[in-house]
Amino acid sequence: MTFQQKLCDTIASRQSNLCVGLDPDPARLPELFHRYDDPLGVFLKLVIESVGDLVCAFKPNFAFFEAQGEQGWRLLREVVRLVPSGVLTIADAKRGDIGNTARAYARAIYDDLGFDSVTLNPLMGYDSLEPFLAYTERGVFVLVLTSNPGAADFQLLETARGPLYLQILQKVLEWNQQDNLGAVVGATHPAMLKGIRELAPDLPLLLPGIGSQGGDLEATVAGAAPTAHAPFLVNVSRAVLYPQGTGDFQQLVRAQAEHYRDSINQAGKQHDV
Repeated sequence: MTFQQKLCDTIASRQSNLCVGLDPDPARLPELFHRYDDPLGVFLKLVIESVGDLVCAFKPNFAFFEAQGEQGWRLLREVVRLVPSGVLTIADAKRGDIGNTARAYARAIYDDLGFDSVTLNPLMGYDSLEPFLAYTERGVFVLVLTSNPGAADFQLLETARGPLYLQILQKVLEWNQQDNLGAVVGATHPAMLKGIRELAPDLPLLLPGIGSQGGDLEATVAGAAPTAHAPFLVNVSRAVLYPQGTGDFQQLVRAQAEHYRDSINQAGKQHDV
């Protein structure tokens, strides 16, 4: 089974396009976790338990784990172990380096840690992605148009063949020989997202930027999913992990995840997805 088929089956079986990003920031942990010897571990466990039946994927952001040193690598392994069967894992590592280094990164993320997919930076070209693509049943989400303001520095530059981000997209389509490639497109660019989907009607899209970054959810779904066969994942991180309000932490987290899952589904129905 190809990664794209696995993704489509997961979205369909769980009736969810929601991906929850796991960004364990010690500075933002609620007070209740400070009494534990392993506050980040308990935090991640409760989040995964609270929303595991509502999502199609979890996306741990490697930076927050790597910043914890040896403990962070232990937590990454624990996250993969805790994710429920049938839910995909995305290593948000944004790797991108020459071939022999990329091979080592691929072994670490796929063989050692056991992730289903990874985010990669394509700046160094095909040979920096090739070792990951060799794992034909695992997925690669290439940064095409990111949600941060700095995307304008390079990704929006005009070239003789159009904006740079569209040149990256064309390469992704060329390289997608095993149906295991997708694109990261920020939900903060709904108009450009629509154009990307027109050029790549079946390509899996990972869409960060909803929630704390201010992306428009309805416009994002409308742009990403013109048909029922267009796979996409809407990622929400901080808005789920660190909910406002008082009360039981797990209930608050679950309510946020339910809100986003249901809002995505409702937006899809409005656009006949």
